[in-house]
Amino acid sequence: MNITHWPATIDLLCTRDFPAEHGRTDVGTGGPGYHIAELHTSGDFWEDDGAEREQTEAQYEIDRDGLGERLSERWGASQVISLAGAFERSQGGEDIPEPWASLSAHVPDVHLWKSPETGRWIALGVSQWDKELPFQLLAVVTETDPL
Repeated sequence: MNITHWPATIDLLCTRDFPAEHGRTDVGTGGPGYHIAELHTSGDFWEDDGAEREQTEAQYEIDRDGLGERLSERWGASQVISLAGAFERSQGGEDIPEPWASLSAHVPDVHLWKSPETGRWIALGVSQWDKELPFQLLAVVTETDPL
């Protein structure tokens, strides 16, 4: 899948019913009130000196921004919100709703829109769980207000 197919995946998730339980889906993960599509995944960085990782991270941010431009043509300019506060609050014991709780552990910020057609929130973010692990370009569709 590439940038020409990613908007169609997001459109599908904007109209698809949410799963009744948390788990894997055909495009990533989902649960009550949300879908997370894994649009693109890099290789890992176990043997990397850091240069390849930095280049890959930059490319994933470029891909996110390119897809974001396409979504902005449809829904207007995005908001960029940090998920650091949600992560800190969840670490302090506060109950943060999904998908924001799990995203905040590996996605520093998201570009965010709200679809006037469906009322759902659409977010794009670049994920990396740890410096040796792959990057992922994620698209999130949820009915849960961002924090």
